[in-house]
Amino acid sequence: MPNTDIQPSGNADADGAANARIVYILYLCGIVLWPVAVVGVVMSYVNRNEAAEWVASHYRFQIRSFWIGLLFGTVCVATVIFVVGYFLLFVALVWWIVRCVKGLKYLANSEPHPNAATWLW
Repeated sequence: MPNTDIQPSGNADADGAANARIVYILYLCGIVLWPVAVVGVVMSYVNRNEAAEWVASHYRFQIRSFWIGLLFGTVCVATVIFVVGYFLLFVALVWWIVRCVKGLKYLANSEPHPNAATWLW
């Protein structure tokens, strides 16, 4: 259920949305070059306390995405010696892309992330 008491001020860039957008983009670039995603999570940790509350929900979602993605990635790599590991890597990749795209969609609409604590989307 969306949290409707967290509202943007009307100026998304003043609320810190531009940095959150950059983090989502870094996460997507991290698919090809993984250290870029580490830069993104560091940016999320640094900016989360200074951002407006609705943008802070995106930072929380981004931080959780990074750590859950790292967990999924570790499990996938550990199971690559079995055939199922390749399938799990594909599922984890789709999961990562969907989370980033949905987060970007909410951010573009100046909406807080409705469920920043989810493990799915």
